[in-house]
Amino acid sequence: MSSDPGGPAHGRGGSPKRRTTGKDTGTGTDGARGARKRGRAPREISAGGVVVRGEQVVVIVPTRLAGDGSRVLTLPKGHIDPGESPLQAATREVREETGVLAEPLLELGESRYWYRRDGRTVPKTVTFYLFTYVSGDTDDHDDEVLEVRWIDLREARIELSYAGERRMVELALAHLDKDR
Repeated sequence: MSSDPGGPAHGRGGSPKRRTTGKDTGTGTDGARGARKRGRAPREISAGGVVVRGEQVVVIVPTRLAGDGSRVLTLPKGHIDPGESPLQAATREVREETGVLAEPLLELGESRYWYRRDGRTVPKTVTFYLFTYVSGDTDDHDDEVLEVRWIDLREARIELSYAGERRMVELALAHLDKDR
């Protein structure tokens, strides 16, 4: 991508609580209104996860290169299928891209950014959730991912390629530190 993509836990079976402090407007715009006039595609909506296991977070190296041809280190995320909630999509994407099963704790916030595709500016919003690791093997990821690994949560604040995702890790750490 050419630009940065950048409360208490719920009970079992409940929905994560929403936090509004996680909005990251990055370089994006605030919606698709007028997008066609300005040569932009409608806003893409995705969901992803910050999956923690102790003091570690799971991260991926996608097979798709960044706009500049480099490899990136990101959090698992992806599109929302028709009829799927953002939380369901985040849970599915975490499983598909990392090979792990995780339980959602809360909604961290949104990262808003844009990227270029086929000469067009595409605005995108990704809703991120905090998850806790349950089980699974990182070797069991899909073919959209080159590598899956666990890294220290505090290191992820520096190592992740996109500022919006680094911000989601900061929010996860703030929540986890509050509960310790």
